[in-house]
Amino acid sequence: MTVKVGIADTTFARVDMASAAIKKLNEMTSSIKIIRYTVPGMKDLPVACKKLMEEQGCEITMALGMPGGKDKDKVCAHEASQGLMMAQLLTNKHIIEVFVHEDEAKDGKELDWLAKRRAEEHAENVYYMLFKPEFLQKSAGKGLRQGFEDAGAARK
Repeated sequence: MTVKVGIADTTFARVDMASAAIKKLNEMTSSIKIIRYTVPGMKDLPVACKKLMEEQGCEITMALGMPGGKDKDKVCAHEASQGLMMAQLLTNKHIIEVFVHEDEAKDGKELDWLAKRRAEEHAENVYYMLFKPEFLQKSAGKGLRQGFEDAGAARK
């Protein structure tokens, strides 16, 4: 059985996170068909994901965005995030939000690394949600993070 996975990304981002996510998904399974939809900015991601699910038949989507470091960029990211939540509720399907804020990294090199790593690790989450949900259940409460180091469980 082949499952359709949507990847929505933006031209505003400074790193091609979609290629990293697609490569990781293709490494993990051949049981998916990936449909990529690129839009100008983060606030375009909710409708892109909704269209991928409703018009292209995707079971799950990833929304890849890179908010800038200014206050107005953070507001836009929040608005986009709220739109993604609404799209999930309207379609009853998951949208994995993969945002990397420019000010999370100390320079362009670290930003490139972080964006690709976070996209890859969330692509792994998509795989597990579709094909091995028990893996995520076993990882509950372990303080896992995508990108930088895991936080770890509160008590060991």
